[in-house]
Amino acid sequence: MNEEFVVDLRSDTVTRPDVAMRAAMAAALVGDDVFGEDPSVNELQARAAKIMGKEAALFVPSGTMANLLAFLSQTRPGDSVILSSESHPFNYESANMAMIGGLLPRPIPDSFGKMTAEQVRAHIIQTDDPHYSPTTLVAIENTTNRGGGTPYMAEELAAIGLLCRERGMRLHCDGARIFNAALACEVDVSALARDCDTVSFCLSKGLGAPVGSLLTGTAETIHAARRFRKMLGGGMRQAGILAAAGLYALEHHIGDLREDHRRAREFRAAVEGFGVVFSLPSPTNIVFLEVETGAEAMRDRLAVRGVHVMATGPQRIRAVFHRDVDDTGLAAAIAAFKAVW
Repeated sequence: MNEEFVVDLRSDTVTRPDVAMRAAMAAALVGDDVFGEDPSVNELQARAAKIMGKEAALFVPSGTMANLLAFLSQTRPGDSVILSSESHPFNYESANMAMIGGLLPRPIPDSFGKMTAEQVRAHIIQTDDPHYSPTTLVAIENTTNRGGGTPYMAEELAAIGLLCRERGMRLHCDGARIFNAALACEVDVSALARDCDTVSFCLSKGLGAPVGSLLTGTAETIHAARRFRKMLGGGMRQAGILAAAGLYALEHHIGDLREDHRRAREFRAAVEGFGVVFSLPSPTNIVFLEVETGAEAMRDRLAVRGVHVMATGPQRIRAVFHRDVDDTGLAAAIAAFKAVW
């Protein structure tokens, strides 16, 4: 293999803006967004709110900040939050909900990173007893990263949303890959957002923008989130250059996610043929493989052949397909796996 030819399957965050997106960024109208005067940011926020069927949206630097803003805007210090033990906010956001929000996570164990309404119901704490932290928020992740890109179906979200409304709780969706979920479920993305009070989604994963996430919700919640964004240092000035990339991605790149799903399916089917074991389903763009000889050693052997993957456990490898991996890259990845397995 050509040493300069690299297939990077570590994450869909490694995507780079293409020529057309860079042109849109260069032509962006800009202003001071902290003053609310950046026309490109305002357009992006309005577009995001409309897509998700919400009243308002806020552009933020990262999905981690978007999730934290959702927590801060809908809880009080000392409250508890129900979420999956496999979820991104519980595992990969540096304990910010506890450190900054003063919140107690109530994790539900599940190998797919999903929760049912019945599981949520069993973990709710609502009592006047001062010994306990009251549950005021439920957070789901759609699709589930550590669950192999598994999506929540609209009916599953409807059941959890109904429970939250009945018990006076809020429901937040970490929708970093919610467009992947919508395509896999063959529904409009608003159907997956409908029962959630807030929904965040990333522009810088499969959609291919360089930076940014959106938090969507009611006008009141987003107003509160804007103040917390400033408090956390997330206010950006002429951010329209970045927002333009997001606008371009929402206009042109959502449908392309189907190709990432197709390549993930073809990759899995091909490598299954020479004995690879899969511990999780692969309904979207994320594939987890089990490695008896050690994940780090296998990762390093693949890297020598120009294919980069992530070792996520002693015997587990993750490969994520995205817009920067075309069919040539897919074939190269399959060949490298076959050679080293």
